[in-house]
Amino acid sequence: QVQLVESGGGLVQPGGSLRLSCAASGKIFRIDTMGWYRQAPGKQRELVATITRGGSRNYADSVKDRFTISRDNAKNTVYLQMNSLKPEDTCVYYCNADIYSGVVTLRNYWGQGTQVTVSS
Repeated sequence: QVQLVESGGGLVQPGGSLRLSCAASGKIFRIDTMGWYRQAPGKQRELVATITRGGSRNYADSVKDRFTISRDNAKNTVYLQMNSLKPEDTCVYYCNADIYSGVVTLRNYWGQGTQVTVSS
């Protein structure tokens, strides 16, 4: 069984910073693309950023130049450094990963989500 566990969410003032972490555990052979998505109440889940195993990054236009995604392959962990946070960044943030539990057994996994609230 594979699990993704997020941490690092919380309450922050506008202009502040937070760092989210997501660690994968369980039967893991290899992790390909990892990413972060977010969902506000009453809205669809949207892409924030993704990073491939080789380090290629993709960002939503709304977070470019403010957020940075990174990963540590040795620790099966992905990070999201969020700077210059705005009230509209308030969402539940979800970790996502494509994980091989065997040579050919690939499945997409989601974390349980972590709340980020940007408010004064």
